[in-house]
Amino acid sequence: MATKDREDSVALPALGVLGTLRWIWTQLTSMRTALFLLLLLAVAAVPGSLFPQRPANPAVVTQYIQDNPETGPILDWFQLFDVYSSVWFSAIYLLLFISLIGCVIPRAIAHGRAWRSKPPRTPSRLSRMPVHGAFTLPGGQEYQPSGPEGGRPASASAAVVDAAAALKKRGYRVDVRDENGARPSVGAERGFLKELGNLVFHLSLIGVLVSVAVGGLFGYRGQKILVEGETFVNTLVGYDSFTPGTNFSEDNLDPYSITLENFDVQFDRQLTHYGQPIDFTATMTTKTAPGDSPEQQILKVNEPLTIGGTSVYLVGNGYAPVVTVRDGEGNIAHQGPVVSIPQDGLFTSLMVLKVPDAQPDQLGFVGFFLPTAAIDENGVSFSRDPDPFLPQLNLNSYYGDLGLDDGDPQNVYVLDTDTLTELNSRNSEAGGIVLDAGETFELPEGKGSITFDGLRRYAALDITHDPAELGALVFSSLALAGLSASLFIGRRRVWVRTGTGTDSSISVEYGLLARGEDHRLAGEGAAIEKLLRERWLAGSTEDDENETAHAGASAPGSGKDN
Repeated sequence: MATKDREDSVALPALGVLGTLRWIWTQLTSMRTALFLLLLLAVAAVPGSLFPQRPANPAVVTQYIQDNPETGPILDWFQLFDVYSSVWFSAIYLLLFISLIGCVIPRAIAHGRAWRSKPPRTPSRLSRMPVHGAFTLPGGQEYQPSGPEGGRPASASAAVVDAAAALKKRGYRVDVRDENGARPSVGAERGFLKELGNLVFHLSLIGVLVSVAVGGLFGYRGQKILVEGETFVNTLVGYDSFTPGTNFSEDNLDPYSITLENFDVQFDRQLTHYGQPIDFTATMTTKTAPGDSPEQQILKVNEPLTIGGTSVYLVGNGYAPVVTVRDGEGNIAHQGPVVSIPQDGLFTSLMVLKVPDAQPDQLGFVGFFLPTAAIDENGVSFSRDPDPFLPQLNLNSYYGDLGLDDGDPQNVYVLDTDTLTELNSRNSEAGGIVLDAGETFELPEGKGSITFDGLRRYAALDITHDPAELGALVFSSLALAGLSASLFIGRRRVWVRTGTGTDSSISVEYGLLARGEDHRLAGEGAAIEKLLRERWLAGSTEDDENETAHAGASAPGSGKDN
């Protein structure tokens, strides 16, 4: 009972508000937490590749929710269609940012203090070091002070000073200890760049995070398909699709323009790689501002064009047949190039054309464009070459309500034929539409006509503006350099102690210690002993005797005293 009363009377200290905040900060800024948050950020990014993302393609997200009425709204509530701007992803990102800062700053301060401090004191027994050794400079003769080219040290103190000079040339930070009553020694240390590289790596990670955040806030990305002869002006309405940053403003768009003058594709004509593309070259005319003089530039794959603070990349290409469609009243309802999407290496291309202005009924066409048309034994048309030696259109036609007047977004490369009436197809009585260049086809029931006027090429452009792109590159390079330094530079400590024997000989012993595992430590010990021997005993008979004695003694790091 008395024991229980004593336990009840013990008052446990309360952390309090400040103590609790200090404990939370300590946990958050630990390296273990930073690594956990980094792993958690990688895991949190996975849903962004599993589910369609609204900033990239809102129409696909809308269709996904419609096709999955039960799970779609739940996924949307968890922001799985906006992963990279979601609350939970941003929280992980910010916590990682704070954790890295809290980890790096104290370590940087501690490393700065260690860099300015002296090497650790000399241990009393160097034989306990993982790598150690000893040898003797024989007495019985007049010693000469060692100089820049070596020589016999005159005393144990001179030997320590000489050893410190040799270690300093090897990159060590040295401290000579020659106190009264103690054997002279030198403490040396190097490898501070290892910890510095570690700090640079973590600081660079913070820099990369900041750069990515700045790019996400103020950058933008857009796509544009440009047909030969067309001009793109850097305005919002000029893009086919556009993804702005969180703090993007239309005022950030530089008023440049790009005109695709010519697009040239070279295909391999060797039998082993026949038809494979060799080179893509887009000849562009650019203007940095409306009043500037035009400048001709070349755009290639992996050779982006830089203009107005943006980078323009060539990401695709294909053919755009020039088509004229007249409606049932004889008026031109459509005239111009129609972008077709390549389906194979021979540029057999899917073509969709919607003509909402046709009267009295809207018209729609879907089929294939064949650069070099041919017919197989089953009567099916195909392309035998990617170059347009015999261009041909094979189309089906429909009429009815295209659904464009409702205001609902549609994929321009998909024609929904469920609500349309078929006019032409391969299986219909009227047959499909087959047009060579320059030919015209009259549609059944007086619905109009379609003419294949000519052919152009197009280039698919990806236009990116990232104000932090250079910063991300610099910090990524620094992170790689810092990581390499932390992995390949060894942190080592060396002590050399000397003493004078009764016969005026000078005994030398050394020991090496690494911070962490270092399989090269034994080699460093052998190199240091060789350096001192060559400096003090080079060319002497004593050197040969010492080498013989050293060969019979234990090797450095064996654990035995030499």
